[in-house]
Amino acid sequence: MEYRCKGFGDEFTEVFKREMGFSRPRCFPRRISASEGLVKRITLHGKLNGHKECVNTVEFNSTGDVLVSGSDDRQVIFWDWAAKSKTFSYPSGHLDNIFQARIMPFTDDRKIVTSSCDGQVRLGLVLENGQVDTRRLGKHQGRVYKLDIEPGSPHIFYSCGEDGVVQHFDLRSNSATKLFYCSSFTELNRQSRNNISLNAIVIDPRNPNYFAVGGSDEYARVYDIRKHQCDSSNNLDGPVNTFCPHHLVGADVHITGLAYSNTSELLVSYNDELIYLFQKNMGMGPTPLSVPPEELQKLEKPQVFLGHRNSQTVKSVSFFGPTDDYVLSGSDCGHIFVWKKKGAKLVRLTAGDQQIVNHLEPHPYMPIFASCGMENSIKLWIPMADGSLPLPDDAEKIMESNRQGREDHSLITLTPDVIMHVLRLQRRQNAAYIERRYDRADIENDEEDEGEAYLLGFSDGEASSEEGFTGNTTECNIS
Repeated sequence: MEYRCKGFGDEFTEVFKREMGFSRPRCFPRRISASEGLVKRITLHGKLNGHKECVNTVEFNSTGDVLVSGSDDRQVIFWDWAAKSKTFSYPSGHLDNIFQARIMPFTDDRKIVTSSCDGQVRLGLVLENGQVDTRRLGKHQGRVYKLDIEPGSPHIFYSCGEDGVVQHFDLRSNSATKLFYCSSFTELNRQSRNNISLNAIVIDPRNPNYFAVGGSDEYARVYDIRKHQCDSSNNLDGPVNTFCPHHLVGADVHITGLAYSNTSELLVSYNDELIYLFQKNMGMGPTPLSVPPEELQKLEKPQVFLGHRNSQTVKSVSFFGPTDDYVLSGSDCGHIFVWKKKGAKLVRLTAGDQQIVNHLEPHPYMPIFASCGMENSIKLWIPMADGSLPLPDDAEKIMESNRQGREDHSLITLTPDVIMHVLRLQRRQNAAYIERRYDRADIENDEEDEGEAYLLGFSDGEASSEEGFTGNTTECNIS
């Protein structure tokens, strides 16, 4: 029998059912954390200040009591987020912007893996004597936006990079294994290879043998690690399934963010497009170009989440809630969007950054999340409002402006003068990057110095530039 207290929110109903014995004690915390009324009470709890440049990544540890962040200032900071205080920080050893920092589970929060614009994947090991030993684990040719850790493993994680390579890491060994190059489907059966630049990788928590990647084309690809067997000689690209909205097949779009739910649903966020939720039965198989159009039309269409804009940076997307009942995304308009997963109803819209919100990190157990973007601070969001907060009065205007921006962007035509100006700027930026990149002994040879280490002490939050660094890090460059 279903009991509901009329006139009260979902959270009050859950409390009533618990007090009356209609709800099992083990179910109560999960159900109240997922209640729409509680989500509508989420508001800004506070800010964490300590980075000197924009923050690109925030991650909770597996127990949720520690938050770790990485920034363009190349510092890694540990936070006691509940006390809104910094625990310690250390220079990562990266030569450029940190894009992700992750704490390995079951390591007493002493092993941190990071990735960066400089192409490196590094390990920070917190020692007993109050120092941090950092060393490079592997390297990509190009930026490395995302890492993902095998669920529950203190040793194994994966990386993907702009070079199209997926790498496997085991901290018990001293080297990375290149699993394969992700290739364009139009090139899979040809001798010449057209690699896909990868922006996102995510492991299925329900079956860690499977992981998905996304990048510079329209397809989210799912792979089975057992087919590659961590054997560097077997580097052929062979997904077991692919996902793409039917109307985007052949479109000039790319993927910036992926997320798996605990039931193997796959969220895909597209650049200057929308967010789509795929069920397992919506896949196109390993070779989507061979699927006849009439068969594609028979596939169920994914759920669509709209209202935000994802154009200027590489944005993530996340599930939220103990049973993944909500979807989170930042936006170019500086707002945070929270949708109900079922039905894609927008339930919360709030300003999260003066410019752009790039990443939202859900707490592993509580209805709390952290956000970061172009500002130098991290924001904490907690359901602490006195009552349910409505959508802002200008919500429709915000969403319409984002929609119009997408449509106008698709109609932009670049003149030859503009194209040449962009190319000159790109050459200038590449020359400056290469000059400082190859001025370092630790990256002169990719194969000889994988075990090279630095011994670094905790800092008090001051950014510690490496000796000889002459690059300009005052600009936030994560697009």
